[in-house]
Amino acid sequence: MPTDLFYKKIAGRIPNLSIKLQQAGMADTDVEFVKKTFFSAVYMTTGIVISLALLLSKVNVNVLFVIFVFPLLFIMMFMYFIKFPDVKIMRIQREIDREIVFAGRFLIVELESGIPVYDAFRHVANNYPVTGKYFRNIVEDVDLGTTIDEALNKAVELTPSQNFRRLLWQIINSMTTGADVATSLNAVIEQIVREQRIELTEYGRKLNPLAMFYMIVAVILPSIGVTMFVILVSFLSIKLTFSTLLIIAGLMGFIQFLFYTVVKSSRPASQFE
Repeated sequence: MPTDLFYKKIAGRIPNLSIKLQQAGMADTDVEFVKKTFFSAVYMTTGIVISLALLLSKVNVNVLFVIFVFPLLFIMMFMYFIKFPDVKIMRIQREIDREIVFAGRFLIVELESGIPVYDAFRHVANNYPVTGKYFRNIVEDVDLGTTIDEALNKAVELTPSQNFRRLLWQIINSMTTGADVATSLNAVIEQIVREQRIELTEYGRKLNPLAMFYMIVAVILPSIGVTMFVILVSFLSIKLTFSTLLIIAGLMGFIQFLFYTVVKSSRPASQFE
């Protein structure tokens, strides 16, 4: 169909969309996802434009300009929704990195106890919800007749976490060369722990300027700044409506939410949280 060809062209212009959808755990194909995103952007844009037109009609403002806003708003909504797999991948990656050290050490203990690799994978799958999902897929692929090397390579391709990918690569290399898997994994886990400690140290250094920024924007500016603004408006005999105060309060709330989002997104995921 011509419409499917249109969505297929858009999907082809988005790098690695198919593999991103698999890493995000989304069952849609790249074309199906682009189609859903397109219609979601249309519905969202239409709702915003209608609401904006009704609002402007009450304040005697020409509502025709919202027609020109529609394409720009649609593009913004489409670009926003198309990033959903990336956001989901980042969340999965943080969850994996938060759990990988514990799961890796559990796997090392299992292997050092003489348990076979297949059974150790199955035990990890039963005890850890995030990384266990990938080990469960490996076990299921092996049960269906896939070699364990192929199952591990498939998991490497589908995991969004670089640390977990390194762990799986080490398992593959150790099994291929005949080296002791537990010893190799122990070296990888210790390296991951050191990197997580470095990330936490750097995060602590970033908090100082962020705290200063928060004090200025979220504490000083709303209190002193708004007070000075009200005094200035009273001297200039400018009418200050309740709607204006609500807009100012909403803007301050948005700034604080933005600050919270920045701090939360910059916080590293590690075993030390």
